[in-house]
Amino acid sequence: MLDSRTLKTKQEHYRQVSERLREHYGYPDWRQHLPAVDELVSTILSQATSDTNRDKGYFALKERYPDWEHVRDAPVKEIEDTIRSAGLARQKAPRIKAALQYITDTVGEINLDFLETMDINEAKAWLTSIDGVGPKTAAIILLFTYNRAAFPVDTHVHRVTKRLGLIADNINAEKAHLIFEEIAPPENYYADHLNIIRHGREICKARNPRCEQCILTAYCRYYQNLPG
Repeated sequence: MLDSRTLKTKQEHYRQVSERLREHYGYPDWRQHLPAVDELVSTILSQATSDTNRDKGYFALKERYPDWEHVRDAPVKEIEDTIRSAGLARQKAPRIKAALQYITDTVGEINLDFLETMDINEAKAWLTSIDGVGPKTAAIILLFTYNRAAFPVDTHVHRVTKRLGLIADNINAEKAHLIFEEIAPPENYYADHLNIIRHGREICKARNPRCEQCILTAYCRYYQNLPG
């Protein structure tokens, strides 16, 4: 995707940022977050809402239904009522039900463990064939459940890395996934993803970024272009 000269420059820029973040925040060791289907549902619930509201919707489903098969077979309106705390329930309820039905129809059961050994590009393609599942959701499932080489780009990662100049202003999150998988070492995907998110939440906020407290100003195009 990037020419060799640009790729080398971006890799070096990324290396400096990554090392500085790890010096400051540490190196998070990989741990499984949720089983794959749970991660899928949780990520659908996370769209356009806070982590707190996402978790409320997720745990409401887990409390009401004994397994994902019961969610798949429940009326859409019932699922919608259950996940209302997550926001956009009218959109998310049919999307969750359809995703669970798609897995059943194609796999024969609600189980995604075949993704652990599937070719990584085929696994991404399989996941994104589910309606409503994009590169971020696919990467989250593959990285957080199976520690596969996928780099999720959420709003924090997208914002922070744009400001740093690692990706261009006209690069959307979908294309950014491909760029990061070129410039970042796969063994650091998990740690770097979490560290960039943490930096975005604590320092490089969407509004009023705390540049005076930032450890990355030497590498940041946004900071270097501030007036004065």
